Amino acid sequence: MLKEIESLKERIKNYSLKTPADLEVFKREITGKNGIINEFFERFKQIPSEEKKIIGGALNQLKQLANEMFYLAQEQIENSRNKLDFDFTLPSKEIMAGSQHPISQVMEEVISIFERIGFVVKDGPEMEDDWHNFSALNFPDDHPARDMQDTFFVNKNEKIVLRTHTSSIQIRTLENELPPLRFIAPGRVYRCDSDATHSPVFHQIECMVIDKNVSFADLKDVLYYFVKAFFGENLQVRFRPSYFPFTEPSAEMDIGWNVDGKFKWMEILGCGMVDPNVLKNCNIDPEKYSGYAFGVGVERLAMLRYKIRDIRLFYENDVRFLKQF
Repeated sequence: MLKEIESLKERIKNYSLKTPADLEVFKREITGKNGIINEFFERFKQIPSEEKKIIGGALNQLKQLANEMFYLAQEQIENSRNKLDFDFTLPSKEIMAGSQHPISQVMEEVISIFERIGFVVKDGPEMEDDWHNFSALNFPDDHPARDMQDTFFVNKNEKIVLRTHTSSIQIRTLENELPPLRFIAPGRVYRCDSDATHSPVFHQIECMVIDKNVSFADLKDVLYYFVKAFFGENLQVRFRPSYFPFTEPSAEMDIGWNVDGKFKWMEILGCGMVDPNVLKNCNIDPEKYSGYAFGVGVERLAMLRYKIRDIRLFYENDVRFLKQF
């Protein structure tokens, strides 16, 4: 039987396997259920035990050789068929290029505007402790923002939260760097709020300047420059008194906007002079230094620029919406 196995091995090596018909013949005669190899395995059961080790090894080698030849030839035939079926004169398939998300576009543009007038970019963690997110910013203990309905608490007992504003970056910068300081703090923030104009996850860019003899006039000058660089020169602007725990005096900035043919004032940001308590909390002498700060929502800017009424459109990943930008 050993001689028959060797003889079949040589015969297999000489098979021509170039077409699907060749494969059918090979499978029927050699590797199929009624092929010679299966016949050999049936006869193998009847041979003496002392011969099984040698003959069994030879049979396994034969079967492996036959299967390898079959599958290799099958792959080559399939590849050849695909090449023949492909028309190289056809135009290539259209490649759909992606685009930058409108929120990213607006954020990069705002950062660029402030970098042109000397602001540098600062970053910080999105998960914050109570000190950097609230206390150092002069928030009283009973402020509503500290409640569960307004803030995402990661750990209520240890007062760890998802930052509600990028003002926490301002505190970290004041703690680690000495004035004069002129920086912006862009990033993602979180609040328990969701409707057509509010999202539980959104983006802010906060700005801060700390130096000697900084005034509210300096703040207004920078803000006028920013809104005109972003929205255009022909823009009406007004400031309204407001309240924030971390600035005093404080104001909100509105721009004139036409909505459905009607003129309206639209609030775009909050601002003010840095409260002396904030400077004290960061070991900066408020008698020597003063400063201003303001923060703007990136989604609000994008909604105004592109006349988008529902903030949720930014996060639905609808290609029909996103490809417009």
